[in-house]
Amino acid sequence: MDLPVCLIENQEENKLVVNQKALQILDDINQPVVVVAIVGKYRTGKSYLMNKLAGQRKGFALGSTVESKTKGIWMWCVPHPTMDGHTLVLLDTEGLGDVEKGDSKNDAWIFSLAVLLSSTLIYNSVGTIDQQTMDQLQYVTELTELIKVKSPSQNAEENDGSDFKRFFPSFIWCVRDFTLVLEKDGKPITEDDYLQNSLMLKTGNGRKIVEYNLPRECIHNYFHSHKCFVFERPANKEGLNNMDHIPESQLEPGFLCQTEKFLSYVYKNSKIKTLAGGYQMNGRLLGNLAVTYVEAILSGSVPCMENAILTLAELQNSRAVNDAISKYESKMNEKIDQFPTETQEDFFKLHQESEKEAVKIFKNQSFKDENQEFQAKFLELLLEKQKEYSKSNEMASMKKCRTVIQQLSLNMEKMIKEGYYSKPSGHKCFEEDKKNLIDAYDQAQRKGIKAQEVLQEFLKEKKNVETAILQADKSLSDKAKQIAEQRAKAEAANREKQILEERKNYLEKQMEDEKRSFKEQKEMLLQKIEEDKKKMIAENEWLIKEKLKEQQMMLDKGFKRQSDALSDQINSLRKQNEEASKGSIFGDILTAILPGALGQLLNRVLK
Repeated sequence: MDLPVCLIENQEENKLVVNQKALQILDDINQPVVVVAIVGKYRTGKSYLMNKLAGQRKGFALGSTVESKTKGIWMWCVPHPTMDGHTLVLLDTEGLGDVEKGDSKNDAWIFSLAVLLSSTLIYNSVGTIDQQTMDQLQYVTELTELIKVKSPSQNAEENDGSDFKRFFPSFIWCVRDFTLVLEKDGKPITEDDYLQNSLMLKTGNGRKIVEYNLPRECIHNYFHSHKCFVFERPANKEGLNNMDHIPESQLEPGFLCQTEKFLSYVYKNSKIKTLAGGYQMNGRLLGNLAVTYVEAILSGSVPCMENAILTLAELQNSRAVNDAISKYESKMNEKIDQFPTETQEDFFKLHQESEKEAVKIFKNQSFKDENQEFQAKFLELLLEKQKEYSKSNEMASMKKCRTVIQQLSLNMEKMIKEGYYSKPSGHKCFEEDKKNLIDAYDQAQRKGIKAQEVLQEFLKEKKNVETAILQADKSLSDKAKQIAEQRAKAEAANREKQILEERKNYLEKQMEDEKRSFKEQKEMLLQKIEEDKKKMIAENEWLIKEKLKEQQMMLDKGFKRQSDALSDQINSLRKQNEEASKGSIFGDILTAILPGALGQLLNRVLK
C-alpha cells in the first residue's frame, strides 16, 4: 500500500461501516499479520508515530488544528521491516474526546475495536501520567461492558475480564511533550518504572480510592507487557504545525533518538495477531474479524470474542475446503494430459500426489473445526472429485481404445464388405486377421484401463459376421464348425472373466484408496488435535506466569482480595492443563472422531 485507506468509516450519526476496499486489500494478504493500533486524544501526535512505523514521513493525516483529522480507523499495510514473510498492519484511530462529535459511546467503540483488532496497542497522551490522564482513559474501564469473552448465556463471572489477557494486545504508553525529570526519591528511574509507579494502586475501600484504582487495575488485568516511552517536545510551535514537511534535522535530537528506540521496540516485540488457542491470523482473517465485530456493534449486541472466533472458524474452514478442493483440481488438471493412465495404480498415484497438496492446504487453513464437520465435507468432496477424474480417465481410455481398434480394423472391415471371407477357408483367413488385429491392439501403448472392455465390445459386434463366415465356409465339416463355435465362445468367456477380474481388482483398489485417504485424514486430525492441545497448554502457561506476576504485585501492596481472585484464576488454568495432559491423545480417538461428521462419513465409506 502506497497510502493508508479507511478500514472502519465513522459516518453520519457516528455509524461505523467497514470499507470494502480495505477488506479487499486484507483479503489478498496471506502472510501472518502484526497489527499495531494507536489510540489517544486528538492532536497528540498519534499519526506522526504511525507514519514513522510505516517508514514514511507522510501518509496518515497529521492534525495541527483543533479539528480531528482521522475519522474512524485508518489502515496501512506494509512489509514488516524486520520479519520476512510478515505484514505490518498499522491502525490509526480518530482522536478520542473530539468535542465536535459529542458522542463518548462512539469513542468507546473506536477504542474497543482498536483493542480487539490489534496485537500491540499504543496509548498516546500529552504531558504526564497523572490522575487527569487516567480519567481520560475511561474507555479501558468500560471494556467489560463493551466486550465479552464468552457469550452472554454463560455465567456472569466468566465475563468479568479475568480472561481478557488471553485475547488482548500488549500495551505501550507513549507520553508526548514530557518535561519532568525521571527521578524518584532523588534517584533516577526508567520510563517503565515511571509507568509502574503511575499504575500503583492505593489501599482502602472508599469511593474515591476505588475510582482511583479502577483504570489502573484494568490496565494491569487486561493488557500484558506494559511498556512506556516518554518524548520531549519535537519542535517549536511553528514546527509542530508543519511536522510532515520540515526536515528531521530541524527536530529536537532527543525526540528523534527516542523515536528510533520506540520504532525498534515495536518492530522487535510486537507479536503476530493470534486468536485464542494460538492460531496465527493473516489479512483475510483480520478483515473478517473486523466485519464480525462491527456487525455485532451495529446490531446492538455486545461483541463476544468466543462467538467471533466461531464465526471466523466457519468462514475460514469453508474457504479451506474450497481452496483445498481447488488445489486438488488444479493439480489433477496439470496431469490430465497423462490420461488415460496405463493402469489404475498409475491413476491412483496421480490422485495421491494431488490429494497430498490438497490436504496440506486444508490443514494449514482450517482451525477450530467442531466435530470435524468441515474435514468430513472436505473428504467427501475429495472422494467425489476423485471419482470424477477416475471417470474422465476411463472415458479417455475408451476413446483411445476405440480409435486404435478402428484404425487396426479398417482393412478387415473393407474385406468384409467386399466378401473376401465368403469363400472356402475364408473363416481361417478371418481368424488369422482377427488374431493379428488383437496382437497389434495388445501391443498399442497407453490404452488405459478400458482396453479389454473395448476389445470385447468390438469382438461382440463382429460375432454375427464371424458366425456367418463360419457357416458359409464350404471347406469345413459340421463337426469342425461346431468346434470353432465352441472355441470362440470359450475365448469370449475367458475375456469376460478377465474383464470381471479387472473390475473386481479396480473396486478393491478404489476401496483401499478410500480407506487410505480416511486413515490419512484421521492422522491429520489427530495431529491437529495434538498441536491445538500443545498450543492451549502453552498459552495457559504463559497466562499463569502473567497472573503470578500480578498476584505477587498485589501481595506486595497488601491487596488480598485481588490476590485471592488471581489465585482462583491460576488454579483454574492449572487444572485445565492437567486435564489436557492426562493420557494419550491416541487413547481418546473414538471420543475425538467417531461422534463427529468424519465418523459418519467413515461408516458410509466402509459400507
